[in-house]
Amino acid sequence: MANSYPPEFRWKVLALVASGRPVVKVAAEFGISDQTIYNWRRQHLADSGQLPSVASSTRPELAAALDQITELEAELANRRRAAQLLAMSPPRSA
Repeated sequence: MANSYPPEFRWKVLALVASGRPVVKVAAEFGISDQTIYNWRRQHLADSGQLPSVASSTRPELAAALDQITELEAELANRRRAAQLLAMSPPRSA
């Protein structure tokens, strides 16, 4: 399970790296992986518009939109299947 660190901790780590300290040393000092720091830095650059990516603030909206798309696609598939079944059924006599 991934650890969750408070934003203040992340900012402190990123500030140390931005000041020129090597990522590997900062990671060892705080007991976190260097990959975690690289991920935080990449997300910070995306959030600040310096890197083309999805900003953290839009991720919940994106997830909700993807859920809605999945639901709509399932509903469309059901309606298409129903239309096929109706087209295959023999006509009813009055």
